[in-house]
Amino acid sequence: MKIILKKEVAHLGEAGEVVEVKTGYALNYLVPQGYATVATASALKQHEETLRQRAHKEAKLVADAQALAAKIEAAPVQLSVKVSETGKFYGAVTSAQVAENLCAQGFEVDKKNVTLPEIKEPGSYEAKVKVYKGVFANAKLEVVAAE
Repeated sequence: MKIILKKEVAHLGEAGEVVEVKTGYALNYLVPQGYATVATASALKQHEETLRQRAHKEAKLVADAQALAAKIEAAPVQLSVKVSETGKFYGAVTSAQVAENLCAQGFEVDKKNVTLPEIKEPGSYEAKVKVYKGVFANAKLEVVAAE
């Protein structure tokens, strides 16, 4: 029996997939639990239309994310960090500082989406910023010693 999964089911498939399962499994478990619907001709047609619309929206979101990534790559991020007399940092450069600097420039970036290289001394670095699923920006990061 063919069914359309509404939710991800382990060892069966992801949400939105059309899969073939035994009739008893579908009618006694998957459908009553709300994990799936029976794949009738009208349900399949509606499912295909939903997938087409979702793909169109996804393409627009990816295009917007790529444009935002290009803007982030063009925006310089400059951080001032206190440095000891020997040239060592008193604190660490964190992803929160980079996210805060980007937010001050008008970009909405969460600190969880910023990946930094190991920064031990002042200089130029690249921070990887996740903008959307599979879309990343390499932000140019300039770390200078604060006076």
